[in-house]
Amino acid sequence: MLDDQEFISKIDKSNMLDFVAGFPEQIKDSKEIVENSELEKIYKVDDIVISGMGASAISGDIIQALFRDKLDIPIYVSRNYDLPKWANKNTLVISQSYSGNTEETLSTFKHAYQKHCKIIGISSGGKLKEYCEKRDIPHIQIQPGIQPRAATGYSLFCSIYALKKIGILTQDIDSEIEEVISIAENVRNKNKKEIPEKDNISKQLAKKIFGNIPQVYGWNFYYPIAKRWCAQFNENSKIICRYDEVSECNHNDIVGWSMDPEVSKKFTCILFRDGENESIYITTRLNFMKKLFEDVSSDIIEIQVRGKKRFAKMMYAMCLGDFISCYIAILRKIDPSPVEAIMELKEELAKL
Repeated sequence: MLDDQEFISKIDKSNMLDFVAGFPEQIKDSKEIVENSELEKIYKVDDIVISGMGASAISGDIIQALFRDKLDIPIYVSRNYDLPKWANKNTLVISQSYSGNTEETLSTFKHAYQKHCKIIGISSGGKLKEYCEKRDIPHIQIQPGIQPRAATGYSLFCSIYALKKIGILTQDIDSEIEEVISIAENVRNKNKKEIPEKDNISKQLAKKIFGNIPQVYGWNFYYPIAKRWCAQFNENSKIICRYDEVSECNHNDIVGWSMDPEVSKKFTCILFRDGENESIYITTRLNFMKKLFEDVSSDIIEIQVRGKKRFAKMMYAMCLGDFISCYIAILRKIDPSPVEAIMELKEELAKL
């Protein structure tokens, strides 16, 4: 089934797999987009708020984890209608919405403007662009016509390049991004739909997960990647998924697994492994969890990350998950693109 290109085309009517495969090109486009944008140096920033929902917020989570020990300025990801009370004129708000019409992001934008925060807007257009233009606030316009979750390359890398252009990010990130592009191209070339299942790890893993509920565990900078996998399983595969964080989950979650066999056998547990960055404590925890899950779950999958530097490893894992989620949708004979439940909710909210 997963090697039948005609069958895949009939199911994947909106070409989600092709958009997933275009991730490396989004990175390259983002650099050019930001270079051509009207962003000026900002000399006084005490904290950063990345405002967004869904894939836009995931981009914020990744940036927060990536630069946690590289920036002196704290980064906060906001998934709310407003800002924390401490936000002020020295707060930089990166307001992200792919469509430009996400109501939480627009509301937060208004709060940021009222608080005299420094603001950068990122969208493909919509009201967010209008808000920025009306108030003479810099806006970065990304390519329209893509499902928001398939445009993560734009939201993530436009934000990073913007932080670099305005002078907040002073580290040499270019070499890391070059490795990310190389890793992403490698993942694409080995996991795109034309590659047969016997040589395609994402197709193989999709078949292992198919029929079960995935439970994804992240740790440290892999925690936002676990969250991304879960969101992609929800939206692309249209299945229930759960994610959790190591080591927090070791203080509660593992007890549930140990004494609920009728339910636990419905789950496939997924762990990210990175021998170079696992402390002895994390390795011990992950090994314990692996042994526990082998006894009580349907299956366990260990994702061995690839790459040299942190950013490339994170993007390797993220890209792999994107492909897997689409192939699960194909196995379920469901188009990965439509998100009808979300559209129904938006229609209800529009009535308010």
